[in-house]
Amino acid sequence: MKAIQEEIQVELRDGWPSSLYWRQQRYFVSTICDTWRFGGRWWLSEPPRDCFVVQAGGLTAELHHEAREGGRWWLARLQD
Repeated sequence: MKAIQEEIQVELRDGWPSSLYWRQQRYFVSTICDTWRFGGRWWLSEPPRDCFVVQAGGLTAELHHEAREGGRWWLARLQD
């Protein structure tokens, strides 16, 4: 997977990613392939993050979300 690390907008349905916006295009999530929680780098005061690998349109993407109220979403990686 190729590292991207861009902040993006994600829409949720029932608490799960349902679509994402990247480079002015909307991608609908068809499958959530994997999920996990990363504890964050506590020594840098990072919050934990929820991570998702999703199929969205022609993308296989790894999304990260800061696990706190109003937390940011970002596109961490894309399948090459």
